[in-house]
Amino acid sequence: METPFNDRGVSVTRNALSSAGQVFPLRDIVDVRVVTVPKNKVLPLTISLLGLAGAIVGAILRSPVGMVCGTMLVVVGWLTWLTQDITHRLMVRTANGDREALSSTDRDFVERVGVAVNEAKATAAAPKV
Repeated sequence: METPFNDRGVSVTRNALSSAGQVFPLRDIVDVRVVTVPKNKVLPLTISLLGLAGAIVGAILRSPVGMVCGTMLVVVGWLTWLTQDITHRLMVRTANGDREALSSTDRDFVERVGVAVNEAKATAAAPKV
């Protein structure tokens, strides 16, 4: 009863994939794939552009409050962009459809889990002598 993979709360045994409280029996898994989710560009850009517009209107109207609030929104938009992470998800395809089994910022870890699942499926499918 060796555990082929057990790292960071994710385990792959000869019978199942267990991650974040979810258990996927290997017999139900049809395919696994890694999906990369990029940074959201719309939200930080929108916040920054609204802040820039507010700062310009504040400058035209000679309103210190408008300029300060506009500048603060530009900074918030910039910080929103900087603090976002690119995430990688392990998607598990079953007969019922695709489900997210794992999400992490470490692509190598997610790929290692995918490889471990494929190896465990291959081992389980191999004829026993």
